[in-house]
Amino acid sequence: MTKSFQIAVFDGDGIGPEIMGPTVAILNAMAKKSDAYDLVFTNLPAGAAHYAQTGDGLPAESIRKASKSDAILLSAMGLPDVRYPDGTEISPQIDLRKEFNLFAGVRPVRVVPGGLTPLKMPEGKSIDFVLIRESTEGLFHTQGTGEVTEDYARETLQITRSVSEKLFAFAFNLANDRKAQGRGPGRVTCVDKANVFRSFAYFRGIFDEEAARHPNLTADHAYVDATALWMVQKPWDFDVMVTENMFGDILSDLGAGLMGGLGLAPSADIGLHQAVFQPCHGSAPDIAGEGKANPFAMILSAAMMLEWLGTKHDIAAMLDDAAKIRTAVDAAVANKTSVTADLGGSSTTSQAAAAIELAVT
Repeated sequence: MTKSFQIAVFDGDGIGPEIMGPTVAILNAMAKKSDAYDLVFTNLPAGAAHYAQTGDGLPAESIRKASKSDAILLSAMGLPDVRYPDGTEISPQIDLRKEFNLFAGVRPVRVVPGGLTPLKMPEGKSIDFVLIRESTEGLFHTQGTGEVTEDYARETLQITRSVSEKLFAFAFNLANDRKAQGRGPGRVTCVDKANVFRSFAYFRGIFDEEAARHPNLTADHAYVDATALWMVQKPWDFDVMVTENMFGDILSDLGAGLMGGLGLAPSADIGLHQAVFQPCHGSAPDIAGEGKANPFAMILSAAMMLEWLGTKHDIAAMLDDAAKIRTAVDAAVANKTSVTADLGGSSTTSQAAAAIELAVT
């Protein structure tokens, strides 16, 4: 029996619509070939351009409809010259994380043989780890409400037990799944700054409580500054890393650099009931409409959506199709065929996406 899924789509700003359109086309083509699942897409308004027109960056009706969907696809959001009165950018992606309690920001980092990386890879080494960023609190807790006076500005970092417990359970379960799939040794690293801040010592303590429930896995700790160093020196040693919101925001971009840039960096923000899938990169308004945007991060984020839905609903065909997308992108990057200029090719956005669609269908 075919199971139908409702997918909420936010086209985004700048290059957002250019990379979302072909991604939806790929998903539609794969779903039409499957007798196991179907996808129904609903476009919803949000973003900086929408704010400039209406004064609302994320309409309540968009939130309501997204809440009733099975998953959310969200393209690059924000425009640097469109801001709230307090000077901050319009960021519906952060609003959605808080609205739906999407506590686990999942940022996979992979470099396959032949893949792009600025590192000199030792013989026999590959990079395949996942950074999990808490996405609802931490130093983002007072976003838009920080205290500012003539003499000082203050933001508040918040760590709560309820969110941290869910975050660490997610991290250890992911490490266990990766170990079962042969993709990792079953190691979870808590990244913090517990030597300086009491809040991070508290964070680490909750991590250790969860670690005790998983004697089959290895748990260890690393300070965030040392982690940044080791991600460059020996990234192949990591399996699953879990950290606070701001630290994760910074380290995920470092991870993207390891695999050739943000154009190859997908992400997911996952809660107990809902999930958002989006590329890590920005809206790049300077190249919008020129056909130069790399669609692969958006396409790989769609693959993460298929994998999440397939796992949640036990639909093997969705897992297979997610793997097909990743394999097709890996091959294109390794062979430098039908890739955009940032990856060393000369293809347009639509040409690069069309090559992936052809490979998976």
